[in-house]
Amino acid sequence: MKNKFSVFLAIFCCLYLTSCATLFKGSSEEVNFNSNPAGAEVWVDGKMMGHTPYNLNLMTKKTYVIEFKFNGQTKVVNLNNHVGAGWIVLDVLCGLVPVIIDAATGSWYGLDQKNVSVDFKAPGVFEPSRP
Repeated sequence: MKNKFSVFLAIFCCLYLTSCATLFKGSSEEVNFNSNPAGAEVWVDGKMMGHTPYNLNLMTKKTYVIEFKFNGQTKVVNLNNHVGAGWIVLDVLCGLVPVIIDAATGSWYGLDQKNVSVDFKAPGVFEPSRP
């Protein structure tokens, strides 16, 4: 009885950990676009998507060119992806199939969201406080 349970547990763990990133994270990620002041247009790869603050699910496998447009000003940032080393280690430990699946789906990747907030206010500009 104990041996059957051990075999069942081993098979369950192998199936459960197969393609870890695909199962637990998926191949898309929600990105939050912000600007100061709010209301800037958000353009992703040349397509108008909305106005800040704006949330959008993007595929983690790609890199994107993000344009923020506000009152005639345009700021361009790149939204790059990076590989999560932890996912690769888990997949390698589980065998070749998880490596192939996560690599093909792009689930290994995450988006670098540190550049998705822009400031249109010029530095050093005095703005009087409002009562």
